[in-house]
Amino acid sequence: MELRDLLVVLDGSARSEAVLGVAAGLARRHDAHLTGYCPLEALMPANLAFALGGYPALTSLQGAVNQLEGEAVARAEVIEAAFRDQLQRNELRGDWEVGRGIVGDVVARRARTSDLVVLGQADPDHPLPPAARHLVEDVLMNSGRPLLLVPFAGRFDTFGTNVLIGWNATREAARAVHDALPLIQPDATVTVLTVERGRPGVELLETPGADIAEHLARWGLTVTAARTATDGSISDGDALLSYASDIGADLLVVGGYGHSRARELVLGGVSRGLLQHMTVPLLMSH
Repeated sequence: MELRDLLVVLDGSARSEAVLGVAAGLARRHDAHLTGYCPLEALMPANLAFALGGYPALTSLQGAVNQLEGEAVARAEVIEAAFRDQLQRNELRGDWEVGRGIVGDVVARRARTSDLVVLGQADPDHPLPPAARHLVEDVLMNSGRPLLLVPFAGRFDTFGTNVLIGWNATREAARAVHDALPLIQPDATVTVLTVERGRPGVELLETPGADIAEHLARWGLTVTAARTATDGSISDGDALLSYASDIGADLLVVGGYGHSRARELVLGGVSRGLLQHMTVPLLMSH
């Protein structure tokens, strides 16, 4: 399977270069068109009230906002220059767009006409403006497209050679598996992992995930079905990340938000935990 139309979201953060590098590598591998997308609202100051206080000479709130927007436009032009340089150096086809409006809405709407969206993980040490702090969740839930998320730490020059799939037989997991196929290298090692709560004295006769592993094997992939049990002392998300570390996985694939976001906020969910603590690129679909 090939990707033809990629969207990379760039916000000028410290990780934008790494996110762009991952997107450019995918575009080169698939000979795909790459669109750089910069939501202008994401370039506004994280503390807008404090920033507005820095313009005492301006006579109106609107004047201060206009000033900040002008500075955001100037930052977007710097990001665009780096994006176009990446296109030229890698001989890629692509274009550049700036989104104006509520950041989650404009990115989700633009994402709907792309095969895959590449985004950076939120960095707690460099927070985005309040309107953009749930950008990943907003795009995941509202775009209908898969997201490839790049951790805010580490280098990921190659991925998709040792793939871990978190499998729970849900609609979201099934979609993520098939959305991930273009990212999995033909000679990759693929592990389908089911995380189970420990049940002392109970031995399952069948390995969960064996059916999806058999399906993936028909794509010519080398696939192993596995399971790991937890006693509840760690979350399922942490169990996935621990297993990924143990096998040296370079791509994690999961379905996102099988429960409502409100429920996950209250209970703490696998999706939220992975988004906060991911250590390898994460393909997530809803």
